[in-house]
Amino acid sequence: MQPNLNMVIDQVAKDKNIDKKVLVETLEQAILTAAKKVFGMHREIEARYNDQTGIVDLFLVVLVTETPQIYGREISFEDAHKVDPGAQPGDELLFQIFYRDEDAEHADEEQEKWGQVLDLRDTVKHFGRIAAQTAKQVIIQRVREAERENVFNEYKDRKGELITGIVRRFERGNIIVDLGRAEAILPVREQVPRESYRAGDRIVAYVLDIERNARGPQIVLSRTAKGLVEKLFEMEVPEIYEKIVRIEAVAREPGARAKIAVSSRDRDVDPVGACVGIKGSRVQAVVQELRGEKIDIVPYDPDPARFVCNAIAPAEVSRVLIDAETHTMELIVPDDKLSLAIGKKGQNVRLASQLTGWKIDIHSESKVRELEEQAKRAMASLEGLDVEMAETLFKLGWRSPSDLADAQAEELAAVPGLGGVEAAGRIIEAARELLVEEARRAKEEADRRAREAQKSPQERLLSVKGVGPQVVEALAKGGVTTAEQLAHQSDPTSLREPTGLSPRRLAKLSHWAKVYLGELPADAPEPELEEEAPEPEPAAAAAPAVKSEIDAGWELK
Repeated sequence: MQPNLNMVIDQVAKDKNIDKKVLVETLEQAILTAAKKVFGMHREIEARYNDQTGIVDLFLVVLVTETPQIYGREISFEDAHKVDPGAQPGDELLFQIFYRDEDAEHADEEQEKWGQVLDLRDTVKHFGRIAAQTAKQVIIQRVREAERENVFNEYKDRKGELITGIVRRFERGNIIVDLGRAEAILPVREQVPRESYRAGDRIVAYVLDIERNARGPQIVLSRTAKGLVEKLFEMEVPEIYEKIVRIEAVAREPGARAKIAVSSRDRDVDPVGACVGIKGSRVQAVVQELRGEKIDIVPYDPDPARFVCNAIAPAEVSRVLIDAETHTMELIVPDDKLSLAIGKKGQNVRLASQLTGWKIDIHSESKVRELEEQAKRAMASLEGLDVEMAETLFKLGWRSPSDLADAQAEELAAVPGLGGVEAAGRIIEAARELLVEEARRAKEEADRRAREAQKSPQERLLSVKGVGPQVVEALAKGGVTTAEQLAHQSDPTSLREPTGLSPRRLAKLSHWAKVYLGELPADAPEPELEEEAPEPEPAAAAAPAVKSEIDAGWELK
């Protein structure tokens, strides 16, 4: 005797957390699919689940016609009257198909009465086994689909949240995380390089995405997303969860350092202090979860200049120059704070730029003063200007010959002591001529570099002042074969022995190589090195020392 399907369906629905209605529909569809395969696809068959008996009843639907043409689909008007005296052409009659062993008597009775019309006897004998196999396959497939759908529905609303799981295994660098009812993947691209895990480790990650595919929903996790930092602070700081303190922006270099900008809706609540916590307890909890990643918490300010100054902390900023058109800020910092503002390998300024959305250039005060002096000298070289007047114009906002070339004569003439509109016009014209000359020189230099780039490395090395064929041969013995290598020699004394050249001469050659490459101006002074100590006098019997053939009769002036 077959078991009552009601109990089976109830148990599966409970174990797999699948709606009973879905299982019933699946069972009906499975039996119907099997019936069509056995009895013929041309037949019209219906499958209905009987709650009282716990089985699926099958019905063959036939159409009443006066002249039946489709075998097994139509029935004659005369035969239909034997079943239902009130049947009319166009009506449909249902004949139940008894396919279970327990219903063999009913099947024999139906076969005796309507066997010639229905012709189901031979096929019914084999239907039970085929139906079981087909139903099993369909039900298993549908249960899997329902499980996948449940998993997707459970996690689809958790995108952008934190989730905790256990590391189970590793597949081609990806980490498979067990979440309980589902598995998630932490791709290589979303892993922090300095972090490592072993099977069984607990992991907290950010739900990056929920993807649907043929094998079921794929939950993609991330340990590098900015949202991970936000959610960790939201979990540790009640003020953020209650929307009193708000995280305005996050910048992060995963595994190394992060910056967050916070603001407060309540004047009595310090946003930075709320995130730091008593003795740093809150921020330290986040740092620990991020495995030692440093975090800078800065106050947000609607004023872009103040915000950038806050973001560049802990460095102090002396002045800020804003270029709104290019969305750039130039920060002037004290010389002793320059390295702190830039950070290790430019990390601090990169994070500050990501946090604020502004392009940031940082200069030291001494560098800015040097640039200002150069601009003043260039302005003072113009006809009609001297050093004092150039200083005055610089203070009034004309900070380069380019600014003077774009100035209006009437506006410039208003400067006291300049000499009126005519003098202002001459200054503007001189500034424009200077710019034209600089543009011509820049073009010539670009053309020269283009020509030099087409030369071979040896030809470029020979183009350096003071380098001849013999020097090229000597430098090759020391492993120097290009102008770039010669320019960037950090320790000239290391080449003394292989090349036979003195450190002083090597330093000068390196200097002129930098001039050739455009790294130094042509009028840059040569390096001043101390004279070498004279060699000790040789013994009387020894032959007099002979100066290197390369150095003999040749000195750089």
